[in-house]
Amino acid sequence: MKGIKILGTGSYIPSTTVTNDDFVKFIDTSDEWIYTRTGIKQRFYSTEKMNFQMAAEAAQKALENSGVKAEEIDLIILSTCSTDFFYPNTSCLVQNIIGAANASCIDVNTACTGFITALDMARRYLCTGDVKKVLVVASEFLTRQLDYTDRTSCFLFGDGAGAVVAEAADKPFYSVTGAKGDMLDALYCRIQYSGKYPEEGFDHYDKDIREKLDTEAKNKFLQMDGKAVYRFAVDAMADSFKKVCEKAGVKACDVDILIPHQANIRIISAAMKSMDIPDEKIYINLDKHGNTSSACIPTILDELNRTGKLKEGEKMALVGFGAGLTYGSIYMEL
Repeated sequence: MKGIKILGTGSYIPSTTVTNDDFVKFIDTSDEWIYTRTGIKQRFYSTEKMNFQMAAEAAQKALENSGVKAEEIDLIILSTCSTDFFYPNTSCLVQNIIGAANASCIDVNTACTGFITALDMARRYLCTGDVKKVLVVASEFLTRQLDYTDRTSCFLFGDGAGAVVAEAADKPFYSVTGAKGDMLDALYCRIQYSGKYPEEGFDHYDKDIREKLDTEAKNKFLQMDGKAVYRFAVDAMADSFKKVCEKAGVKACDVDILIPHQANIRIISAAMKSMDIPDEKIYINLDKHGNTSSACIPTILDELNRTGKLKEGEKMALVGFGAGLTYGSIYMEL
């Protein structure tokens, strides 16, 4: 199958570091409690930039790293589940900032699976020949969605953005994506509308949802059933990785680099047990960044690229899951 070549990578990491000890100041927890259950020691909060600005920073760095000019980009595909605006889409704001005047712009939202979805879409566009170069960006500002009185989840997430520039290439590329539709049970964050209607009764459209989401926190902040997410994630990651290897005709042990979604060290460890891949091939930065949703995988890609660990011809797999519930895996050769 015709695949892609990654021409360059970029990322934006906010400057404000929040450690586990910072959470001790306002919730009943400890550094040891958080770390032993999640693998997270710190995360970064965006205190100076909005989501679209983080995305543009990562995009600009990817362009510089690739040697591709902004006007050469034919398409921008941007993943986010924490956009700043309902509209315009975030990719259009990025297009304006970086000067990619010739690019079409698409936003996608499959939550934490988003970068895998966007990269798969990029490959499909590139294979048609209608576009020559695609900029794929994932940017997340999850810390705005958190309930900081919820001691079970508020420390899990961080902010950041990652990006790659890609073109078509005669290289293997296989993907497996899917979803298990969940009706606001495992993981969600509701959009808030605060406008006032001119007459009573106009807000009855969401009466059933409001009866289910019966507290302010359920209507305003990220909500997660940790046990349900864990059960889904472990099975979905392991199963989609197995299927993408079968599709590509390779063994799991043939993979040189595996980048899983950085949700929780217990989820990653449990999923990896059934994947038949040694620990030294699995890349994790969860301890330093926390869960940055769809930005997790591209920021690790940028780390590996800038430290010389992405080598021509190596076999790489990306594995993820997210709210929805969604999942996906990609196998590709660099």
